[in-house]
Amino acid sequence: MSFDYDLFVIGGGSGGVRAARIAASEGEAKVALAEESRMGGTCVIRGCVPKKLMVFASGYPAAIDAARQYGWQVKSGAFDWPAFRDHLHNELDRLEQIYRDNLTRAGVEIFDCRAVIVDPHTVKLADGKTCTARHILVATGGHVSFPEGPEGVELGISSNDVFHLEELPKRLLIIGGGYIACEFACIFNGLGTHVTQYYRGAQILRGFDDEARGLIAEAMTDKGIELHLGTNIIEIEQHDEGIWVKSSNGREAVFDKVMLATGRAPNTSDIGLEEAGVELGRKGEIVVDEFSQTNVPSIFAVGDVTNRINLTPVAIREGHAFADTVFGGKQTPVDHELVPSAIFTQPEYGAVGQTEEQAAENHKIEVYCTSFRPMQTAFIDKPERVLFKLIVDQETRKVLGCHIVADGAGELIQLAGIAIKMGATKEDFDRTVAVHPTISEELVTMRTPMRTA
Repeated sequence: MSFDYDLFVIGGGSGGVRAARIAASEGEAKVALAEESRMGGTCVIRGCVPKKLMVFASGYPAAIDAARQYGWQVKSGAFDWPAFRDHLHNELDRLEQIYRDNLTRAGVEIFDCRAVIVDPHTVKLADGKTCTARHILVATGGHVSFPEGPEGVELGISSNDVFHLEELPKRLLIIGGGYIACEFACIFNGLGTHVTQYYRGAQILRGFDDEARGLIAEAMTDKGIELHLGTNIIEIEQHDEGIWVKSSNGREAVFDKVMLATGRAPNTSDIGLEEAGVELGRKGEIVVDEFSQTNVPSIFAVGDVTNRINLTPVAIREGHAFADTVFGGKQTPVDHELVPSAIFTQPEYGAVGQTEEQAAENHKIEVYCTSFRPMQTAFIDKPERVLFKLIVDQETRKVLGCHIVADGAGELIQLAGIAIKMGATKEDFDRTVAVHPTISEELVTMRTPMRTA
């Protein structure tokens, strides 16, 4: 049977674009890609990239204050949100064009419209055109998932809306305790907004290392964020002076904006998956094997739509591995072990491997840990503390996990991740000479375990 394309990709985010480009340029396949929104997906358009630029912007007031205490005669002015926002969108336009240009150079045909699956080898475009393909790759990502809540919850905005605000809110309530909620709490706090955060759980950043998340919560509070744990909204109404909210702890307050950062869900609705016989999981994710193949042999899926590890670099790896396997003649399973990650709170959190709590369930461990005031901020009597933590298997001596809370932790964990991925032992860390004076030298100078389990 002949097909219009060797591969049809649904979704123009990081995973889909990488798969299409590699299949076309290195696998010499005839490839088409359909994207109903903007090329670049969540990361480039409404996630990692614009958020990180906001992180940079929000850090300057503290840097200016520190410069003054270091002897510089400087003062900060007002933050020009419209100017920053417009510059931000110009940058996103530039990045989106790069994605398009890379696909075009690779020979990928682009359809700027929605595509749905008709059967295991057929997709239908929103303009009515039908295309056949030997293989179909679903890379539709995820979407913001609003919780069921009281009447009026629709007054809230999502993280997607943040980048389009007409003006910076003076009073912002953030609902949620995950990394998106915490990052934006720190961002807006740094930009001068009075931030309140409600989270129904006992501590923010559930699933991450307990000691690290406790330090971050403390730092956020010290910087002026009103963090209310064990708290949720029970009433929300639009009043003349703003959005009135009553919370489960009995508190009533009015905010300019309420941001809901309570989770994301896979984009699997109404794209023909059930009709084609593709198995979905209980959260709506596409179920795939180690080669990103579904139960329908001609249909594959990568990225957040599979709900494996929802990180952009992981989606890129999955897309590349798919192209190598199907079009490159190289059977390449996706490796989801020891993936480093970072949370861009202030201070940042970098992690790779297991948390102390996870490791203690299956291993006899030693925990090497230190927390201290770094030289740069101690000199000007700032209260900020950093945390360095290594979790070690007592028998094999391998480092099972590394956790860093500090400015630049995202940069540091990338390097630590290489060693840990290679199977480094605690003694390998010990044999490495320290770089002095740095905060990162603590990774190789912690000699005595703080505790065992």
